[in-house]
Amino acid sequence: MFGDITSKEASEPEDSPRRDFQSVLCIAEIIRRFDVIAIQEIRANLKGLRATMKLLGDNYSFILTDVNEGSAGNGERIGFIFDNRRVQLSGLAGELVVPDEWRDTVKDVALTKQFVRAPYAVSFRSHTTTFILVALHIKYGKASADRIEEIRGIAKWMYRWATDINAYDQNLICLGDFNIDERGDLLNETFISTGLYIPPELQNDKVTRSIFDKTKFYDQIAWFKNKKGEDKISMSFANGGNYDFLPLALENRGLTRQQLSFMLSDHYPLWAEFHLPSHS
Repeated sequence: MFGDITSKEASEPEDSPRRDFQSVLCIAEIIRRFDVIAIQEIRANLKGLRATMKLLGDNYSFILTDVNEGSAGNGERIGFIFDNRRVQLSGLAGELVVPDEWRDTVKDVALTKQFVRAPYAVSFRSHTTTFILVALHIKYGKASADRIEEIRGIAKWMYRWATDINAYDQNLICLGDFNIDERGDLLNETFISTGLYIPPELQNDKVTRSIFDKTKFYDQIAWFKNKKGEDKISMSFANGGNYDFLPLALENRGLTRQQLSFMLSDHYPLWAEFHLPSHS
């Protein structure tokens, strides 16, 4: 719910929203540690985002979608913040939509309507290497079965793009909130059914997603492997994990996890590091 903020150094219990200048400072300091950051749930009100960008300074830029209309879209955008000294935009930006032909093959794709929040694909360049990040936020629905359509649809879309020799670039990485309940459940199996690969470093029990429930497996960073088990990206995965901001934040402000979720996030930031090809 990254939208409005209360224009105080530290908000009071009666203030709405509870997110304040201290909260934004914490968010900005986390962002500074990374080259490209995908953010879900950016709201129509951009006060919080603009305050963050002001703190980050001229070395950082952002690109984002328009607001998703309709109640299911929850008035959200998807966006990227990136460090201009490390990466640059390389020309491609667009939202993924469902081809009409897919709607007649429910058994194959099980996707009969558009994504509630259209996945957002943006290409970046670091040195001579170009890569496309596709950020998305799968609808939550009333039950986990409500999410299968979108998860299967995006997995198939990504597979077709990754295997298309005419695609803009094949360094394709999928990331975001897939609302996958648990490791190994049906939603997780659906997500990886077309060959999307989640590295072991992001699958162990220590890399939790939700600040409330360690069993949840909501967020993912994934890419494709071929039938031989080789990465279909030219970059090589180095490491990954999450960032636990709770201990310091809880200690400094005396907040509950529930309160903190509205000031920073209810999810831990998930990260991955890649080595560029040697010629880069």
